[in-house]
Amino acid sequence: MFASDSSPFPLVGLKPVSNTQNQWVALAFQPVTGAAPSALLSLLSDADAQVLASLDCIIPLTDPLQLELSHLDGLATGRIVLSIPAAACDDEAALKRCAALSDAGCRLLVEGEAGIHASRAGVRGLNVDCGAALPSALAMLTFPGPHLARNAAAAARVEECRKAGFTWFSGAPAEPSADEPGDDGTSRKRLLALLGLLARDADSRELEALLKQDPALSYHLLKLVNSAAFAPASPIHNFGQAINVLGRRQLQRWLQLLLYARREVDGPPNALLPLAALRAAQMEALSKLQGGDRDAQDMAFLVGVFSLLDVLLAMPMTEIVAALNLDLDVVRALVERAGPLGAMLRLVEQHEPDAGALSEVGIDNETYWRSLLQAYQWALQVSRNV
Repeated sequence: MFASDSSPFPLVGLKPVSNTQNQWVALAFQPVTGAAPSALLSLLSDADAQVLASLDCIIPLTDPLQLELSHLDGLATGRIVLSIPAAACDDEAALKRCAALSDAGCRLLVEGEAGIHASRAGVRGLNVDCGAALPSALAMLTFPGPHLARNAAAAARVEECRKAGFTWFSGAPAEPSADEPGDDGTSRKRLLALLGLLARDADSRELEALLKQDPALSYHLLKLVNSAAFAPASPIHNFGQAINVLGRRQLQRWLQLLLYARREVDGPPNALLPLAALRAAQMEALSKLQGGDRDAQDMAFLVGVFSLLDVLLAMPMTEIVAALNLDLDVVRALVERAGPLGAMLRLVEQHEPDAGALSEVGIDNETYWRSLLQAYQWALQVSRNV
């Protein structure tokens, strides 16, 4: 299947929205081809989209008059958040339509600052690009929230937004601090060592010996195998059993993701974890859709999950891959975004994919959407179990 500009299926990306605890609470729809709001809402009625049922869906609504109440029929309106431009609040007809949509159960955000009259339309919060400036305190207090801050990239900027009253955040996660308390880097070094042992098919006793050296890693692994995802008949307390329950292939994948796990047992989850899981799962799904065998799918998964290691470890990717025994195609994808795996990685890194990127990978708009849903389903499961 190949991407086509004439495809009636809207080309839509999804951007995760997190709360102050780095947990995903919503998804912002990113239409690429100017799809009508009704077309975006129709995606939510798809049975496959039920995997997103635990998250709110933020739909851009440039012109409120484009959306009829009938477009909401059969949808869970309590999950729908409509984002309107501030200029729409200056039009009386648009305000009335917004009020009707609010009465139907939808929540509304306004992009930028709007006057008190916007509250008559049911607007509950602000949707602001905080990369340049923050809104006034009066604007924040006018609406009950939640307020969404976009593009607050630096950790200091995120903190400013939190103090200003923002509780939702969208954009690239702030880079972790290397000197954060409780992290001396040894856990991740052991994880990389474990991955090296798995790559050379080392004996289980070697794996157990290394696992026993790291209490935090031990905790995460035993928590995983005793979770509802595996539902063991009786609690698992030793690493030999854990390895047998998971199997080496699954153990390798979870160790890759544990690189991104929270640094402290009771600390907030790492914002990079669900994003790495998302990329890995979508890479695997795309490889499978292209007819890739199990080894090809594993390689695609590895590229996706390792694609954020340079951010996580604050190291050049060249140094990271030099320490691992990786296939040349994986190295080229991670370092240069080159080759078929590199093209696939460039696609999954985009929250607003373009038709050219889809064509290069060899899929159409609908296939991209299906792979995205599969990826979010797995990423949500991972973020709750790791």
